[in-house]
Amino acid sequence: MSSSLFTLTLIFIALLVIHIVYKIIAKLQPSKDYSGIGQKIKTWWGMFVIFCLATLFNPIVSLISLMVLAFFSLKEYFSMIRSTRKADRRLFLWAYLAIPVQFYWIYIGWYGMFIVFIPLYVFLVLPLPRLINKGTVGFLRSVSSTQWGLMLMVFGLSHLAYFPFATPEYGSKLVLFLVVLTQLNDVVHYLVSLYLGKRKVVPTANPFVTWEGFACAFIVTTATSYFIHPYLTPFDWKFSLFIGVLISLAGFFGSLTVSVLKRDLLIGDDNKFDSLKKSYLSRVDSLTYTSPVMFHVVRYFFDFM
Repeated sequence: MSSSLFTLTLIFIALLVIHIVYKIIAKLQPSKDYSGIGQKIKTWWGMFVIFCLATLFNPIVSLISLMVLAFFSLKEYFSMIRSTRKADRRLFLWAYLAIPVQFYWIYIGWYGMFIVFIPLYVFLVLPLPRLINKGTVGFLRSVSSTQWGLMLMVFGLSHLAYFPFATPEYGSKLVLFLVVLTQLNDVVHYLVSLYLGKRKVVPTANPFVTWEGFACAFIVTTATSYFIHPYLTPFDWKFSLFIGVLISLAGFFGSLTVSVLKRDLLIGDDNKFDSLKKSYLSRVDSLTYTSPVMFHVVRYFFDFM
């Protein structure tokens, strides 16, 4: 059995055990809200499928899968922006068109264009549809909020798709390493905050973000990075601890930022806010931060990227 197939088998068994334990605990403790964990587990299964496609078949399949994920995440983000103006809807259309272009740069391996396309060129061109339609009311809010969505949901997540193209030898395993640590960080933070959390970071935006959860998640994520790095990465033990710290911090700020962002956009619309807890956006919030952070740090320190 090849090392990749053996790794996939172990991951499948671990996911199956975690899913069964989650179902049992959720039935034994119906008073506790484990919906957040359930959504994370669904994300793990989805990422596992993408990882299988990239490892056993072709990285192009995983590229398309992640492009679709970015599209739905951006779509749900736009659904939170309460605007019915025709000029804003046309702006959203132009934003959607930027998604396949961004992933095309990944496909052809043009790193220079990949890294500046959305932050620079889309940023400069995006206001044009608003200017052409002579829209002045709400100009700054619509353009800036659209650019924010592109930076988080498309630019951030697209780094996840670039790993297998930047380093075919280690790419798929680095993606797995990143996703495991990011999701583990989220789950530990959620569980500790649920049972032991007292000091809320931003109580008005997310009651499950507490300093106790952050501290425990930081320790567990960093320790896990140390223990699994020999199997999934070419890193030494010092760099594995360093990258574990970065992923924990980036995941915390990513989850916190998206929580505050959703609450700001949906003030006065609590029903819609509750429905979006099960959205794509809630599942990938941390990855929008951890993906670019790990990608650029690894690329800076290692030649294989």
